Amino acid sequence: MQRVLVVDDEHLIRSSLCKKITELGPQFIVSGTAENGKEALEWLETYYADICVTDVSMPLMNGLDLIELVKRRFPWMHCVIVSSYDDFNYVRQALQHGAIDYILKPIEQETLAEAMLKAADRLRREREDRARKLLLQHLPHHRKLLEHWVTRMKLGELSNLPLLVVETLETLEMWTEECLDLLMSLSFGWLEIVAEELSRDRIEVQLEEGEDIGLGDALIAKGKLRFYFRLCAVRRLEEGAAAVYRACKATQDQPTRKALEDAKQYIRANYATKLSLQEIAEQATMSRSYFANVFKQETGMTVWNYITSVRMDEARKLLMQSPMKMYEIAKEVGYENSVYFTQTFKEYYGLTPAEYKKRMEA
Repeated sequence: MQRVLVVDDEHLIRSSLCKKITELGPQFIVSGTAENGKEALEWLETYYADICVTDVSMPLMNGLDLIELVKRRFPWMHCVIVSSYDDFNYVRQALQHGAIDYILKPIEQETLAEAMLKAADRLRREREDRARKLLLQHLPHHRKLLEHWVTRMKLGELSNLPLLVVETLETLEMWTEECLDLLMSLSFGWLEIVAEELSRDRIEVQLEEGEDIGLGDALIAKGKLRFYFRLCAVRRLEEGAAAVYRACKATQDQPTRKALEDAKQYIRANYATKLSLQEIAEQATMSRSYFANVFKQETGMTVWNYITSVRMDEARKLLMQSPMKMYEIAKEVGYENSVYFTQTFKEYYGLTPAEYKKRMEA
């Protein structure tokens, strides 16, 4: 998802541009608008955007001066010029200042789509290139962390995966040197290296880049950027780990896998209730003792560890994305005793709920 700032001194054109960009699909979302370059820069000091679509002729500060300052102050951003001036000098100056494209008004949807996709592609490739260089630079010093990923995936040891994801996130964040927009590309690059290591054992992993999860709002304040990119990176690492795990377990016996998946689905649907091993085993049409053994053998986790992992994942989501109090979250995920819930959360994530939220929002 690319967040877009639209800059034009004419209200009708701004509205039209916003509508056209929205119609391009979920890849682009209009985060803000401004009437001139000065107002745009003030907006960018407070909020985040990936792409700036700007007019040339505006009061206080024109579009050419704006894109020059944008490239200097917000180097990750890319700019698209929209203008009524069919003048080669304007085009040349715009490109010299770093604009991705120069579009003439009235704006055709197809032309706008081409320019926006070009900007998004350039942004993606630049982040991937920078992430690749950082991985090459730092990976030799973090082979042990990579080996932990490979070993645990191959053995199906998922009980410590949340701690591994947090450790990996903190490592990657150190590499970014405050260029937080690289976190998602770094996370995917890391997963590709894990997949490459596994391919040596003929384990083929299919990774999908996916989209960032967002924060439920088009507008992201600069103070929330670290939180936003951390959430996106955690989700990417977790989804990637799931894909790697599935690849490692692809040769499992199909009927057994189906029975276990039915049981896991039952747990995910009823994690907030007082589950018993007997009722879960019945979902897999197995005896209680046999089910417990097969579950541990095939997933690398006990049934109770899996239930805890589901509850903790839901608890984390509620902690970060809802205003619920701690005792309410505890009850929502199946714990009557909030003290025991806090102890379990700390054992699982290595931090209390309050500490975890504080670190993610720091």
